Amino acid sequence: MPQSLIIAEKPSVANDLARVLGQDPSVGSFESKKEYFENDSYIISSAVGHLVEQQLPTTADGKTLPWKFDCLPVIPDRFTLQPIEGNKGRLNLLIRLMKRKGVTEIINACDAGREGELIFRYIVQYA
Repeated sequence: MPQSLIIAEKPSVANDLARVLGQDPSVGSFESKKEYFENDSYIISSAVGHLVEQQLPTTADGKTLPWKFDCLPVIPDRFTLQPIEGNKGRLNLLIRLMKRKGVTEIINACDAGREGELIFRYIVQYA
């Protein structure tokens, strides 16, 4: 059965979404897993703020550029993303849920605004 994955920015928002949506008879109640909620139609999970960041630019031989004015501007052909240390577990969980068989859509339930959108977009782009 197809499921929609809802990604919130914070665990407290994921809890609220599961509580409120679970009261709607057309949605049904949610079973609480360790780090997400699930029913036949939806999976609700969350980031814990920023999980992914841009890598620092490097030289052609892979060394980190020094922070000096004579090295500027630094405009890479492609901005590469990397997981933020300490949050890899949550990022891997979201990636596993995104790639799970039966997940047909991903819904952004992160905070409205630039930062919430960036958190969601970086997770999806990295995955």
